[in-house]
Amino acid sequence: MAEGGDFTLQSASGPVALKDFRGKVVLLYFGYTYCPDICPVVLFNAGKALEDVPEDKRPVTIFISVDPARDTPEVVRDFAANLHPKMIGLTGSEEQIKAAAQAYKAYYKKQDSTDEFYLVDHSTFTYLVLPGQGFVEFFKREDSAADMASRTACFVSKSTS
Repeated sequence: MAEGGDFTLQSASGPVALKDFRGKVVLLYFGYTYCPDICPVVLFNAGKALEDVPEDKRPVTIFISVDPARDTPEVVRDFAANLHPKMIGLTGSEEQIKAAAQAYKAYYKKQDSTDEFYLVDHSTFTYLVLPGQGFVEFFKREDSAADMASRTACFVSKSTS
């Protein structure tokens, strides 16, 4: 089964579906706001990559929280906005998040803990979704912002030629 597909989750402004961005290039990342190291770095790079892609081909970057117990729509909105003013933060019910993550084969699992400072193990890929094609590529956490921008621009050029 191919990765990708539509989903509907919650932003601080209301429901958001991937299909709302039809015709746009999208970068998706699954993580959580309490992530101590990986999520902020990967999302910072994704935000920086936005600046290196021409305005007319610039992707919409979406951060999807896999920790709905702590990450309310407002918390996710603020977290995403701190990393890039145009980044969109989404969350949802456990079922909604599970469905979105399964569509992209993204892994996450809350670690056992008795306090509010638990960690969530999760995959660290950023998914590139192109209009009319769906999921086409993923970026690893080690990929630089310049590499993300270059590869995104390459995919966008090929898809429009």
